[in-house]
Amino acid sequence: MRKIFWFLLCLAVGLAAQGASADPWETVEPEAAGWSASALAEARTTSLALKPTALLIVQDGKVVASWGDISRRVNVASVRKSLLSALYGIAVSEGRIDLGSTLAQLDIDDTPPRLTATEKQATVRDLLMSRSGIYHPAAYETADIKRKRPPRGSHEPGSFWFYNNWDFNALGTIYRKQTGEDIFQSFERRIARPLQMEDFSARDGEYVTEKASEHPAYPFRLSARDAARFGQLFLDGGRLDGSQVVPAAWVREATTAYSFTKRGRQGYGYMWWSLPSDVWGENAAYAAGYGGQVIAFLPSKRLVVVQTVDLRQNPKGIRTSSFLDLLRKIAAAAP
Repeated sequence: MRKIFWFLLCLAVGLAAQGASADPWETVEPEAAGWSASALAEARTTSLALKPTALLIVQDGKVVASWGDISRRVNVASVRKSLLSALYGIAVSEGRIDLGSTLAQLDIDDTPPRLTATEKQATVRDLLMSRSGIYHPAAYETADIKRKRPPRGSHEPGSFWFYNNWDFNALGTIYRKQTGEDIFQSFERRIARPLQMEDFSARDGEYVTEKASEHPAYPFRLSARDAARFGQLFLDGGRLDGSQVVPAAWVREATTAYSFTKRGRQGYGYMWWSLPSDVWGENAAYAAGYGGQVIAFLPSKRLVVVQTVDLRQNPKGIRTSSFLDLLRKIAAAAP
């Protein structure tokens, strides 16, 4: 009887878990939705030649097309920064983080050579914009960032944009310190569950530490279909089924360009890249990570496009410029 009881209990738990699973994406036939079949086929051919793990196209909250394994979770690299940006928007709205706070006020420092008094005047907002002026070595840096990093003390806080892992990692430390929450558990509870992500759990994040800095990086693993839900959230101004998951004001602020880069007139907001409106329409933006990890949304086309790349299978990855060329083809195929 005891064995029967435990069997029935496990069966009930399993059925309950199935009942609580996320609703799958609704799909539409591209041609019926007004898409150009030939142009979409051309985009698919272009994409497959790049060897992504998955490519997912969503319009009006419905899947238009996909290829590859959209359920495979991959390390989305610097997309992590845009994910953290969303958590910041929630924390700021709840009064738990003040963007005007300086590192000195927050008691943020680093390993020797420690931060100078001037560097400690950088604010949380400066870090979000990647304009801290702090060029201390950081964890999880690419060789390119290490090579291009300006000398310490060369720029005042807020005065100069440099894509800087120190800023992004320190923001992770500040978030944990000011909210008392683990980044991955917070993302699961505050964003993944409300969005009904199908694959993500807090176990899909880890902290990466290095001797060069006391502030760890925080890489995430995401599937393409879960990443698309995040992109759809930002396309919808932070709302989901009438509920404001991320404040609408934050969505606008985070994807506004405060600095302009050499990437084809692209801008940088609060850990999001923005695209020029005369080419892509108003408020177009994307999250990007090393090797070709991208979550892009184009409000003018009501479009979300996600690309993931497992670098174990495609070590060379996919350049961001190649993805943007592909995105132009996809946008041209869309009604």
